[in-house]
Amino acid sequence: MSEIGGAAVVGTGTMGPGMGAVLERAGIRVALYDVSDEALEKARAGVELARGVLERLGTEQNGGGDIRFETDLAASLEGADFVLEAIPEKLELKQDVFADIEQHVADDAVLSSNTSGIPITKIAEKLEHPERVIGMHWSNPPHLIPMIEVIPGERTNEATIAAAQGLIERIGYRASQLNKEVPGFVENRVLYAIMRECLALVDEGVIDAEELDLNVKWGIGYKLAVIPPMQLLDVAGLDIYESVANYLNSDLSTESGVSETITKLTQQGKLGIKAGGGLFEYSQDELAELPAKRAAALVAVRKTLDAQDV
Repeated sequence: MSEIGGAAVVGTGTMGPGMGAVLERAGIRVALYDVSDEALEKARAGVELARGVLERLGTEQNGGGDIRFETDLAASLEGADFVLEAIPEKLELKQDVFADIEQHVADDAVLSSNTSGIPITKIAEKLEHPERVIGMHWSNPPHLIPMIEVIPGERTNEATIAAAQGLIERIGYRASQLNKEVPGFVENRVLYAIMRECLALVDEGVIDAEELDLNVKWGIGYKLAVIPPMQLLDVAGLDIYESVANYLNSDLSTESGVSETITKLTQQGKLGIKAGGGLFEYSQDELAELPAKRAAALVAVRKTLDAQDV
């Protein structure tokens, strides 16, 4: 993948600008595509923020990279060896966009999707060349979380997998490859299992939201950043896990619906930061300060983990 010269990020939204900035810093010419000038204006601001974060991280900067902004899909795909789709999570929309993309790129261009859970096989099923479609699920914020899930579809070929792995290596990230597709892949399955149990404890009145976050951040969160789950099992002892799991697993939440805490808030229009409040309330000053404060904290944590990778 060292030969890749051009890439296109189709869809800016939340993830696209950060993805583009990472690729640019690796020396790749990037086109960011979206349907409106308004969307691209927001993307320009997002790219500048991401560039600043990457500078603070001190990530290696290779020459030759740049970013251009396009509202014409064909123009954005011109010269693209690698396409990264980051549009809304709607299967039919993704199928249509991929079919359009396929008409404007070379037969050997790799087409990847940043979907967080839609099967890659489904996305690619109507294409002429489904073998060159692969899932590459970046974590948000993509310019700070240096891990990408790699999800081959049923018809993805080995060359495409190798190309995805090569691109991830080139940008200095870590690839986590799945052996097969499952809904939500791995990262979101684990995350949603954690959030389901957390919300069940809040629903049942065991603990309030603020205290739960304190518990998780300084309990398992701090620990898992250094000792991930499978390693933690060895640290704790498999016999200890077996003993505790025998009585605890049956008592954990198996809720197949959505937490009542969440449904009550969404019915009130309390959707989180984007609505000014959700599980927590935010002042205008807090809303203005939070992104920078959290980015700075993530930069510090990543630098520490990179230095102490064990």
